[in-house]
Amino acid sequence: MVNRSDVEAAAALVQGRVRETPVIAVDGADLGVPGQLSLKLELHQHTGSFKPRGAFNRMLQGALPSAGVIAASGGNHGLAVAYAARSLGVPAEVFVPVTSSPVKVQRLAGLGAQVRQVGQHYAEALAASTRRAGETGALVVHAYDQPEVVAGQGTVGRELERQGDGIDTVLVAVGGGGLVSGIASWFDGSVRVVAVEPEQIPTLHSALKAGRPVDIEVGGIATDSLGARRIGEIAFDTARRTGVVSVLVRDEDLVRARRLLWSELRVAAELGGAAALAALVGGAYVPQAGERVAVIVCGGNTDPSDLGPAAPH
Repeated sequence: MVNRSDVEAAAALVQGRVRETPVIAVDGADLGVPGQLSLKLELHQHTGSFKPRGAFNRMLQGALPSAGVIAASGGNHGLAVAYAARSLGVPAEVFVPVTSSPVKVQRLAGLGAQVRQVGQHYAEALAASTRRAGETGALVVHAYDQPEVVAGQGTVGRELERQGDGIDTVLVAVGGGGLVSGIASWFDGSVRVVAVEPEQIPTLHSALKAGRPVDIEVGGIATDSLGARRIGEIAFDTARRTGVVSVLVRDEDLVRARRLLWSELRVAAELGGAAALAALVGGAYVPQAGERVAVIVCGGNTDPSDLGPAAPH
């Protein structure tokens, strides 16, 4: 279990290694949703997502092996591990699916990581990375199911609490569950945490329905960032313990939310990064009157060429 003291310890350890990302106040009417919103722009974190928080917290726990670190990722976690490894002067080997965004793969190589593309989905890359770690002795930095990683991601919630004037609800995208479990661990039921997943990747939703983590089929347009086949044990346990609310969004709502972030706020989010807002845009979560809602815009590793208006024929 991860708790507030673990998140506090993580915040002290990663201080100076990660950015405090901004929170902006937005009139929901500008985005076609009710009420006032606070958007926490984690896409402005190093490497374009919240992931360095957990990567650094895991890697700063003690001396690193000469073999360095190893990770499996849809892309964003790998970027964070590669960045942290370069900062700490150790090698990084990152396994990603062949379906990963070319933008992310190119950035991984640019950060000096040895990149290996394996399989169609994250689960296959994870299996290959686990075998490789057994051969090399490298430190495994899991994308979402290690206490140190979850505690690091929880620093998003800790910052948000200190930056705002009070919130009732925070909406968080879910892949494997590291971010939502970190944030839920920090608030520990004092704030409603809403977990947002695409309809075609209902990882946490299916686990809560079944009463345990289960494997699901992965599909849709956000698999490169939210494509975990099975929710992490820490995320599942935390969601049940703290009363996390689970909602599902359509792919068309992801697209619409991403375009709204760009057209109205000039925020270039990736599809997974726009998932939390998609819950409001598509009506999967409807706030009550006066409810203070925060939205985590969690990633921006995207090709922005399709964000503008379509070219005339």
